[in-house]
Amino acid sequence: MLTIETFNLGPLQTNAYLLTGSDKGKAVIIDPGMNPGPLVKRIADLEIEAILLTHAHFDHMGGVDEIRKMKDCPVYLHDLERDWLGNPKLNGSLMWPQVSPPLTTDPAEYELAAGQRLELIGHGFTVYHTPGHSPGSVSFLSGSHLFSGDVLFKMGVGRTDLPGGRERDLYDSIQNTLFTFPDEVTVYPGHGPRTTIGYEKQRNPYVS
Repeated sequence: MLTIETFNLGPLQTNAYLLTGSDKGKAVIIDPGMNPGPLVKRIADLEIEAILLTHAHFDHMGGVDEIRKMKDCPVYLHDLERDWLGNPKLNGSLMWPQVSPPLTTDPAEYELAAGQRLELIGHGFTVYHTPGHSPGSVSFLSGSHLFSGDVLFKMGVGRTDLPGGRERDLYDSIQNTLFTFPDEVTVYPGHGPRTTIGYEKQRNPYVS
C-alpha cells in the first residue's frame, strides 16, 4: 500500500508529497518546494530513494538542493527541462524577486521520458509527458494515484503564460492523457486539494 503525506511548502503553498511503501524507512519525494523545513524534519531518519519532479519551476524545486545534499539522493526530471535547475531565468525564480531569491541546483541525475516506468519503494510509477504548463511537465501514475503537478487542479488547470507554456498542449494533455484514466483515480495536484479524474471530467469548468 502506498502511503501519501502532503506538505504545503513556501509562499505559493506548493504541494510536496512524501511517499512510502511497506518499508516505512524508505521514501520518495515529489516536488520538494521552497522553505522545506517541515519536510526536512520529517525525513530526518528516512532513506530517500528519489526526488521526482513534475517540472522545474522554482516553487516545485526550491527544496531540491537542501534535500539532495542531506540525503544524497538522485533527482529525476524530464529532458526538456534539463537546464532549468541551474538557470533562475528558466525556472522562474528571477521573475518574482519578492517571492524567491534566484534558485539554482545541480542538474538532475536521471532524465524522465514518456512511457518510462520507475520501480521505487516497492511500487511502480509510470511517467506521462503532459506539457502545456511547461514543456517538460510530467505526471506520475502509481496504481490509482496520479501526481499531476501544475497540469490539472481541482476545478482548475495550470497557467500557460510562463516560458514554454502552451495552452493547446495543456488541454491536449488533460483531455487525451489524464482524462483517459479511470474516474476513480485520485489526483494529487501541485497546489490545492486532491480530486478525482471523474470529478474533473464532470465539473471542471475549464475542460468539462
